[in-house]
Amino acid sequence: MSSLDTALLDDLARAAERDGIAKAVVGAVIADEGGKVLLLHRPADDYLGGLWELPSGGVDDGETLVEALRREVAEETGLTVTAIGGYLGHFDYRSGSGRATRQFNFTATVTGETVTLTEHDAHLWADRTQQNQVSSAVQAVLDTWRDQAV
Repeated sequence: MSSLDTALLDDLARAAERDGIAKAVVGAVIADEGGKVLLLHRPADDYLGGLWELPSGGVDDGETLVEALRREVAEETGLTVTAIGGYLGHFDYRSGSGRATRQFNFTATVTGETVTLTEHDAHLWADRTQQNQVSSAVQAVLDTWRDQAV
């Protein structure tokens, strides 16, 4: 059901391990027909509070990146991933617990009309201007996504 190459996913995991990454996270660029991207807002009292971000979350032990992406999108938005498209690159950061973390980002197609939030306090279907509210790391992911969409 995924167009992603298993060898690519294995290479990504091996590279992260070599780089000393302790925690893997997946992020989804989910766009509507008009090119607006779904962004979620972290509550002010949360780690990195107030930040607009992609639907994303940690990969559980024994879970593949694809499985984690499907689960996290469903948990955070109530939407169902029907297809995972291209790999959009990654970025590294320190988690709230100080662990070296790498977020792997992919395009995702979803079904469902209503976004149901469980961990965030707001969502936005962001147009190009509104997409500037994200971190520079997520901005780079969105730039890659736009470049691939041309």
